[in-house]
Formats: sequence, structure tokens, C-alpha cells
Amino acid sequence: MSRQLVQYHPVLGHLFVPGLKVRVPHETGGHLVQTNARGFRSRHEFAAARTPGLRRILLFGDSFTVGDGGVDAQRYSDVLETLLPATEVYYFGISGTGTGQHYLAWRKYARGVEADHVVIAVQPENIRRTASAFRLNMDPGGAQVYYPKPYCTRGPAGLGWHHQPVPEGTRTAEELPEGARADVGGRLRAIREAVSALGVKDLVQRVTGFQPLPEYDRADSQEWPLMREVLLTWIRGVSQPLTLFHVPLHQYVEGVADPSGVQARLRDVAAEAGAAWVDPLPEVPTQPLQHVGPQAPGRAA
Repeated sequence: MSRQLVQYHPVLGHLFVPGLKVRVPHETGGHLVQTNARGFRSRHEFAAARTPGLRRILLFGDSFTVGDGGVDAQRYSDVLETLLPATEVYYFGISGTGTGQHYLAWRKYARGVEADHVVIAVQPENIRRTASAFRLNMDPGGAQVYYPKPYCTRGPAGLGWHHQPVPEGTRTAEELPEGARADVGGRLRAIREAVSALGVKDLVQRVTGFQPLPEYDRADSQEWPLMREVLLTWIRGVSQPLTLFHVPLHQYVEGVADPSGVQARLRDVAAEAGAAWVDPLPEVPTQPLQHVGPQAPGRAA
């Protein structure tokens, strides 16, 4: 997601430019991006009071919920709205973000919004984004830089939020504070890029049994307790019925990696907090994804 479409946000790190209406070039052919006055890619202007005669769902997530690379009508959020009569879906998706930022977006923009249901869409990689103080991205000139972002830690008193307000500007790798965690888009980045360049990524992952997110393999892993605490805090703060929705990695959809750890952790936290749990994987045929366009699209932000 180009940083030219977004602007600095002191709480969330970044957000779409409000009132945007622009066609964005993409490997899949390009698409229209239109944002509301709050800076979310939504056809609806968000109102606190319920719309007479309509049910309302609040939906939170990352670029998969935003629909990076696709038109509005192809997003699962828009499809949901068409499938449910007399229902409006408020889309609070933010590209390139983690579950912690989605929780902060709920606190700032949605806590007082009347609704019938809340959906938290969890893309499993968010377990890393939530704990990272910086995120690797490209600046408008195409250089790789690190953008500060909000992050949280877990202590005896509960969650502690840092980078509030989020520092402005960018950092080079040499300028990162010592010990700072940065989200660089996954494990073994240099090896993954080399394998991808050779066009044998899926074959290598299938043969080696590569696990993209071992953080979910154990309930007592180093990373999961923080992610669990963020989800529990959020779910317990919501007064409406809530659904935790698993947005599976493409490796899980294509059957080249084992999703059972992710499924177990998210299912258990939903049960612990009294939320519903939805996992689309059992309904998705295990087969290679069919990409549309001149070349396979890159990973979503």
C-alpha cells in the first residue's frame, strides 16, 4: 500500500487520507480507492446513532479487510453486506497494521457507535505486528525505511501502550533504537526473497514443512500471551455480540503449512471470552490460489 495514500496518525501510526477518491495502479489492473471523512475505505460515513431500519456490523482488520488490490464489491465485507438484508457494515480496516492498532481504532472511533455486532478479523501475522515498534515499508521515493507504530507490552498491571503519540518521521535500519522490534514481513526474509525469485517458494515450503508462524504452536510461546491479552481486553470491553474471524494465510489455504496452531489459539481465546469463532478454512478447497492479472500480486500490506 503506497504511503502517498495515507497520512500520519498520532494514535494509529497511519490512516488513509480522509475524503480520498483516486484510482490506484496495481498488478491486478488498478482499482478505485474512496475513503470517508474518518479516513477509512468505506462507502458509509460513520454515525454514532443507529440508522433507522438497519442493523449494523462493525468490522476491524488489516489490508485483507481493506481490500488492497481489489474493487470494493470484491471485498468480503461488501459481500457480507449484500448477503444480509437491511444491514450496513462499517469497515474499520487499516492496511499494514496489527491487532493492537485495530483495538486502538475501536477505542478512538467505534466504542460509542451503536451496532448489533462486532467482528474482529485476525490475520495470523498480526501477532508480530502487535509487538513491533516499527514497520518496514517504502517511502514515497521508493526507499526502504522504518515507520514508527503503536505497540504494546504485557506486565503485572496489564497491557502497556507505547508510542502514544506515535513519533513522526522515518528511521533507517541504523537509526532504530537498540533492541527495538521491527515488523519486516515474516521470518527468514532474505531466504524467502531468494526462493521467491527462483519461483519455487511453494515447492520448498511443501518439501521442508516450513511453518510461517511458529508463535502459535504453543499456548505458552513468547509471543502468544501478548496477542491473547489484547484480544481478551478488547472482546471484554465490547458490549455487543462479537465474532472472532480467522483470515487464513495463503499457505494454509493452499495446504503448504499447518494451520492447527493458529486455529487452536484463536478458538480457545474466543471461547474464554465468550465470543463466537468463525474459521473459513474447512470450507475452502485446498488448492493453489488463482491470481487475476498480468502477474501474481504481492503480499498484502
